[in-house]
Amino acid sequence: MDAELRTVTDRLRREAAASGELEAYERLLAVDDPDELAGMLHAAGQPLWARELAAVRLGAAGDKRAFESLVLLLNHRDPPRCAAAAYALARLGDPRTARAAAALVTNELRVAYALHPVRLLTELRAPESAPALIVTLQRRLTPNDPYGKVALACVEGLGALGDPRAIPVLEAACAHPRLAAAASAALARVSA
Repeated sequence: MDAELRTVTDRLRREAAASGELEAYERLLAVDDPDELAGMLHAAGQPLWARELAAVRLGAAGDKRAFESLVLLLNHRDPPRCAAAAYALARLGDPRTARAAAALVTNELRVAYALHPVRLLTELRAPESAPALIVTLQRRLTPNDPYGKVALACVEGLGALGDPRAIPVLEAACAHPRLAAAASAALARVSA
């Protein structure tokens, strides 16, 4: 188990313990049958921690049955759930992942939860990645926009992607004090 997955399982262990379900958690963690894990995704009455554990384990193993559950978690209001979903989706290898992440990133009604989808798009390096980050960053450059972390993630992502279509928006981001240094560094990477 890698460090990221260990972080997820430790957090979910604490959640299950807080709700008096530590024994159920231990049983689920010990399950090796992918079909049994997939059944947890749709079984009635399952707590969120159990669905998340099953989805992340399936996704990390490349089982595409976890896709829908992981996309829902990627759009969750709880950042650790979003991070866990992004981790699993990056390993899932499902071609629908980039389109789903781009849709979440560009949805202005959900921009407060866009940080992890932005990072996922950067990691995926898919054709949808740069256009979605460009659109999202353009929207974040308005005065008093409250989503500075999302804007910074877009700037850093565009620098990592190196797509020249990002040059105009990165130049505009240089005029914003909270983004100037990162935007200058990203521009240097894109222009190189």
